[in-house]
Amino acid sequence: MKQHLLSALTLALVASVAQAETTTAAAAGAGAAAKSAKAPVLSSGIATEYIEQGVRPQDDFFEYLNGKWLKNTEIPADKASWGSFMELRENTLPRLRGIIEKSAATNPAAGTDAQRIGDFWASFMDEARLEQLGVAPLKGELDKIAAIKDKSELPAVLARLGKIGVGVPFDFAIHQDNKDSTKYVADIMQGGLGMPDRDYYLKADDKKLADTKAKYLQHAEKMLAMAGDKNAAANAKAIVDFETEIARVQWTKVELRDPVKAYNKVNLADMDKVAPGFDWKSWFDAASLSGKASYVIVSQPTYLKSFVDVSNKTSLDTWKAYLSLHLIESYGSFLSKNFVDERFDFYGKTLSGATEIEPRWKRGVGAVERAQGESLGKLYVAEYFPPEHKARMEKLVANLLAAYKQSIDKLDWMSPATKKEAQAKLAKFTPKIAYPNKWKDYSKLVVKRDDLVGNVMRSRVVEADRELDKLGKPIDREEWGMTPQTINAYYNPEMNEIVFPAAILQPPFFDANADDAVNYGGIGAVIGHEISHGFDDQGAQYDGNGNLRDWWSAADHKNFKAKTNMLVQQYNGYSPLPGYNVNGELTLGENIADNSGLAIAAKAYKISLKGKKAPVINGMTGEQRLYAGWAQVWRSKMREPAQIAQVKTDPHSPGQFRANGTLKNQPGFYEAFKVKQGDKMYLAPKDRVIIW
Repeated sequence: MKQHLLSALTLALVASVAQAETTTAAAAGAGAAAKSAKAPVLSSGIATEYIEQGVRPQDDFFEYLNGKWLKNTEIPADKASWGSFMELRENTLPRLRGIIEKSAATNPAAGTDAQRIGDFWASFMDEARLEQLGVAPLKGELDKIAAIKDKSELPAVLARLGKIGVGVPFDFAIHQDNKDSTKYVADIMQGGLGMPDRDYYLKADDKKLADTKAKYLQHAEKMLAMAGDKNAAANAKAIVDFETEIARVQWTKVELRDPVKAYNKVNLADMDKVAPGFDWKSWFDAASLSGKASYVIVSQPTYLKSFVDVSNKTSLDTWKAYLSLHLIESYGSFLSKNFVDERFDFYGKTLSGATEIEPRWKRGVGAVERAQGESLGKLYVAEYFPPEHKARMEKLVANLLAAYKQSIDKLDWMSPATKKEAQAKLAKFTPKIAYPNKWKDYSKLVVKRDDLVGNVMRSRVVEADRELDKLGKPIDREEWGMTPQTINAYYNPEMNEIVFPAAILQPPFFDANADDAVNYGGIGAVIGHEISHGFDDQGAQYDGNGNLRDWWSAADHKNFKAKTNMLVQQYNGYSPLPGYNVNGELTLGENIADNSGLAIAAKAYKISLKGKKAPVINGMTGEQRLYAGWAQVWRSKMREPAQIAQVKTDPHSPGQFRANGTLKNQPGFYEAFKVKQGDKMYLAPKDRVIIW
């Protein structure tokens, strides 16, 4: 399943969890509506206490609206960043902990969701046992790696390690065939690096990245030594050199965004022609693809060919050291304290800038969620999600789709024929709201109170088998790619669906006690954002059935490309840190979705007024509250190492540019706040990018 996410923060940095009723500072200005004898008085939904009056909204709207929050908020020591998404997550953790501990304490029947959740939690929280065990839970797998006698064994080893979640140089995922969305297919993709991106290995002229690479070498040596490797220093150097060569032949993050170049259909029998010199039959057999699939998709064929060359030049000893390290890294968070602390020292402190590790119970909640997310989600929804929020959200989605339809009709740069295709795609959009109609079945997962590593390993195998089992079967259109407690949203081009988990339906995204304006600027723009992914530079290459098909005329595509090139140049000019600019190509899809999503939300809000004048609340007009609602969603701060990682790897722009960069292109923003030439938020009309 390919997803275009609203935000990468919750997935990249933490386990995704959320709450249904806000207790956060983000909602401080949007409490329960005061009641009158006649009718409820709705709040503005804007956290006015964070407004910095010393900053003109016409010069820096993000700073104006969030200035006091930015000035007075410290990023928690155990976090790489802090903002609306993280606030909601943090305030929901106790609720999820309560659900989990209830399961752990009630001695439920064996084989029930409650037993699996409770025993998984108990195994994670038993620190004394984990200290006694040390690296012993991995001894069986480490011994298998050490026993490899010849490179001919590598294909089977790579397949087995990939199945238990170990990062290897290539692996596969199951999703819909991009050119036949009625079928599932296995997609082989590059991987296998221990750092976030190839630039961390190759940019020797960037001192910060070079320093990080040196620290990664030290980290690798320590992890190997703690696991009993007598040649840890030499092996660590060989591993980093090996990963550097892998990085050298990998596709860049920008190249990975092209779905046409990534669609390479190959019969299993023909894989030797794509990447000769590797025993593909053995790998297909060990990966359980033989007999289940007649063909695969090879997303990065040039990488795979070059990787085989790199592999053949690499010694077996280096391979064994590499696989051992990646196994230990994959399970290090579930071992004794020395492994946990060393992993945090590099991945937490060095890569993200956090200074303290999260309390163990918070990490335990995340571990349970990753293993049994929908089981936990089902209990969460039953206890905390207000059903009436779903009905209101359905109405908002319908309004946004209607506004999008009107907007397409009025485009002056698109021909009638292409408009007709766009409308046909829009008509086939499938919204999914709050939680799935059908929950995942975890009955095959065996969970033991005294076997944390085994629990994690078995949970990964169950999920891998669940995915493999899709091959040859009809598409499951009820499946969700996120849990209900995830604070995020996504668009899936192959399903042509927009998905909004329950947890995002709360302030500052959605406030049931607020006037409509802030909700259109928050969740309305989020809805518009996800719809717009269907028409961004990637999504626009798929039709309404989820197939990769060119439905554009040459002239329309040229017009679209001209507009998106302008957006690339705009965002290339934004810099969150000296020497580190936003990559306008990497972030293009998200920037299109932000800009178009907010524009459509503004149109939908006007439609919702039905010609009536919006009320003024807290001195703000309806239009002003809409744009304020947008800007407060992106209220955030980030540590420098995490900011560097974001610029290098994240297809989303930093929060301040998602707020201000988008607003600069909105005609309604100029009208609402009387922005004029000479103001810092001003762009000349010819430089504003309006696509949808």
